[in-house]
Amino acid sequence: MDISGAILMLKALSQAPVSVIQPVSGCGLAILCVFSHYYLKESMNALDWVGIALAGVGTIGVGLGGEAQSDSTVSLFRLPLLGFTVVLLFALLNTWLRIYKSRRQEQELMQYEVIEEIICGLESGILFGMASVISKMGFVFSEKGFSRIMVPICISISICCSASGFIYQTRGLKHGRAIVVSTCAAVASIVTGVLAGMLALGEHMPSSPIARMALSLGWLFIILGVILLVSSARLMALLPTPLRRYLSNLEKNHNLRRSGSVRAKEPGPSAVIHATTLHHLITSPVKEKA
Repeated sequence: MDISGAILMLKALSQAPVSVIQPVSGCGLAILCVFSHYYLKESMNALDWVGIALAGVGTIGVGLGGEAQSDSTVSLFRLPLLGFTVVLLFALLNTWLRIYKSRRQEQELMQYEVIEEIICGLESGILFGMASVISKMGFVFSEKGFSRIMVPICISISICCSASGFIYQTRGLKHGRAIVVSTCAAVASIVTGVLAGMLALGEHMPSSPIARMALSLGWLFIILGVILLVSSARLMALLPTPLRRYLSNLEKNHNLRRSGSVRAKEPGPSAVIHATTLHHLITSPVKEKA
């Protein structure tokens, strides 16, 4: 499935601007949430549904606002500038990370600080975004008459960027919170893909004001939707108590209706043990002995 997704991603990058493909690819999280809700029976709160709606509307906006980039060119001046900017940004982020690590060691703190989680997420997201941009460069080089070997070379460099991104992300997930690291990685990947596509590949905004607005709002809605999907549980805890109770009641009523409809569809009684109950039955004798 991963290999098939990578092939489809390369196929999309060969036909459309990276500033359109990269934001739309971030909506995979919304599709995953819907799948897990209806097929894996996982519960979702109101903010999750808002995030899915925003991601869906943003995808439609990007699709309506995007236009064919017939004159995509790799700027020989901006390409080294982009590489220098990425290297400088990583140097600053790593310096910032070392400062916080040394401060944490001096204070003998074991838990990661939020700045360290953000830095790891940003570094992995930048690498993921650059991987898409570098893959697109190979197709642009091929279209401009360069040797076809440029395509596998750029794809190989893109694979190295993706692998490095996974290393940085794993480092952040090992010690930090998945919510913060994943959110920063997703947003940084989208922003990097859009900015690098426009700066290095000559991709431009649509000429029509309406299409330009639709594309800009689409980017914004996708980023907001991804943030809500990744951090909805934490944001729910920050809501005012009356609003949080109201949303929780809506979620409970929806879950009761779903469970009632599922029981009505069952042809007969069946012995079903939930995974949590089974885990409790297995581990309870061990806990009693301890």
